[in-house]
Amino acid sequence: MPSRPHLALVPGEPAGIGPELCVRLAQRGFACHVVVLADPLQLLDCAKTLSLPLLLKTPTERCGPGELAVLPFPLPEPVVPGYPNPANAAVVIGALLRAGQGCLDGEFDGLVTGPVHKAAVNAAGIAYSGTTELLAVQAKAAVVMMLANSTMRVALASTHLPLRLVADAITPSSLERTLRILRTALQTDFRIAEPRLCVLGLNPHAGEQGHLGREEIDVIVPVLEKLRSQGFDLEGPLPADTAFLPSKLAGIDAILAMYHDQGLPVLKFAGFEQAVNITLGLPYPRVAVDHGTALDLAGKGIASTESLHQALLTCQRLAKSGKSP
Repeated sequence: MPSRPHLALVPGEPAGIGPELCVRLAQRGFACHVVVLADPLQLLDCAKTLSLPLLLKTPTERCGPGELAVLPFPLPEPVVPGYPNPANAAVVIGALLRAGQGCLDGEFDGLVTGPVHKAAVNAAGIAYSGTTELLAVQAKAAVVMMLANSTMRVALASTHLPLRLVADAITPSSLERTLRILRTALQTDFRIAEPRLCVLGLNPHAGEQGHLGREEIDVIVPVLEKLRSQGFDLEGPLPADTAFLPSKLAGIDAILAMYHDQGLPVLKFAGFEQAVNITLGLPYPRVAVDHGTALDLAGKGIASTESLHQALLTCQRLAKSGKSP
């Protein structure tokens, strides 16, 4: 259990707000050792644009306020804030994979990631659906995406899929695996001895006894019954339109939504800037910001740093819990 974790921080899309958020957070200093995997010249340019002091150090040097330890990942093309350049995408993916490998090798105790511009990466000819999926493939791990704030935790049975593919992607085996990963992570990483989980239905009104879809009857209910017989504390499947009422959430440790836009809008409405994205199932803590690249705000110094700040604090807590390899 590291007393002062070493965390890797990948800012994400160079033309987005990620790099400047790192520079702005550096002004207050970090409670743990943070190594930023980015282009040093771009970080200095961000600091100059924002009229902020910045001293860059090597990955092994300790830093104070206004300083960043940097593992250099030079960009091949200049950065124009607000305008992603696919020519720089390979460097972003390379930084993510280098940070992930560093966590697998024990060089880092955890990984924090900024927002990545999916369109720019794919335009560069790199197949990319999300950092969660990228790191899962690298680690050869089955993972679950869970977003959390001070109000609730929402995990996903499917991640970045077109809506027309969601129903076929949720199978008995995948749903059981997701619930097992979620329960284990809540027990080991969040110290909840017997997590109580709320599982949403896929269809309106949770299928209305098969009249609005049979996925609840054919897939979800059998899995829940099987896991209940093994000691899982499960509520559901519940209709998503009423599951987030305060009376329904009382005593619930996490909600499992069937797809991305079923569960996350409510969580983000309840506390967008404080929310973080946690990847469950990796052999190391990985926490991401809960916002996009915000290209319209890039270079202006007005985007909130709160989600990145919370992501760093959350990753530090998870690393201290002893999850690191």
